[in-house]
Amino acid sequence: MVAGWFAGDGEDFRLIGTRCSVCASVFFPREDGNCRNPGCPGGDLEEVALSRRGRVWSYTDSRYRPPSPYVTNPELPWEPYTLIAVELESERLVVLGQAAPGVSVADLTVGMEVEVVPGVLHEDTETTWTTWQWRPTGVTA
Repeated sequence: MVAGWFAGDGEDFRLIGTRCSVCASVFFPREDGNCRNPGCPGGDLEEVALSRRGRVWSYTDSRYRPPSPYVTNPELPWEPYTLIAVELESERLVVLGQAAPGVSVADLTVGMEVEVVPGVLHEDTETTWTTWQWRPTGVTA
């Protein structure tokens, strides 16, 4: 988990971004230093909860084991996963993330509505690394 990128549980789960007080640009991942908009003189950055829903902008699947520095156990079989780029409803910002378990490219179409949900990136006997995932609306875990 990357601290400060998301918060909450269930219906309260949200990605956390920042908004510039001068130009109103929204950033994810969050920006805590300066406004990233090159046309902005810069302003204070305030933390904002991002939209829970958006529309599929693009998607693909990962059918191969990525090279280092991607962390994976080479002794375990590779399990493909689906990646979804989602344009958030209000912010018009595209955020990339994994699909929720059980969601494949066959289940997706460009423009369909999805929602952000908490997910598990990896776990071992000592630690569970959490992340965000995208799930088509109306589908329960």
